[in-house]
Amino acid sequence: MMRELRFGRKGAERGQARSLVVFLHGYGADGADLLGLADVLAPHLPETAFVAPDAPERCAGGGFGYQWFPIPWLDGSSEAAAAAGLSSAAKDLNGFLDARLAEEGLTPDRMALVGFSQGAMMSLEVAPRRDRAVAGVVAISGRLLRPEALAAEAKVKPPVLLIHGDQDPVVPFSDMAKAGDALVAAGFETFGHVMQGTGHGIAPDGLGVALRFLKDRLEITEIR
Repeated sequence: MMRELRFGRKGAERGQARSLVVFLHGYGADGADLLGLADVLAPHLPETAFVAPDAPERCAGGGFGYQWFPIPWLDGSSEAAAAAGLSSAAKDLNGFLDARLAEEGLTPDRMALVGFSQGAMMSLEVAPRRDRAVAGVVAISGRLLRPEALAAEAKVKPPVLLIHGDQDPVVPFSDMAKAGDALVAAGFETFGHVMQGTGHGIAPDGLGVALRFLKDRLEITEIR
């Protein structure tokens, strides 16, 4: 059973967008948490729509935010529950992406995913397993789940930009290299940017690199 995800939208009017950027938030947050980035990016990405869904479940550990799947060491859930949660969230996210593309009248190569933390994990899990490649994936402060399954399960290989703070106390900085190694070994065009002195967050330099990647992948030229 696929769950419908609530979402916020900014940017180009419906029917006017020539590209789509989907923000995927981290554990304990919500779509609005990242949708504010649209205000910063929109002037540089004309004719782009930005959407940010809320993850499908309330956090198992309480609080006000949402989770894509439970995290055993944070909320005491089982590994089986985490795996089942990931599987059902992947279905929900795929359904959401298909619905937004249809609504905006765009093809997958006009859509990019930008995930933070658990949202980055979701984007790296889902994008390679879709039938048609998206324009690109920006994975910030996340990790590649199930790296051993990537090469066998990847149907498409969109370009990936990994961004991580070298002082991250939540998702270890070493996870960036692990993800990069697995992506490169599986034949993905992979880029990386280290946010020096940054913890678990998005520093201005990281956002700048993400913007350049998005402009490049979505083939956007600014109107001066």
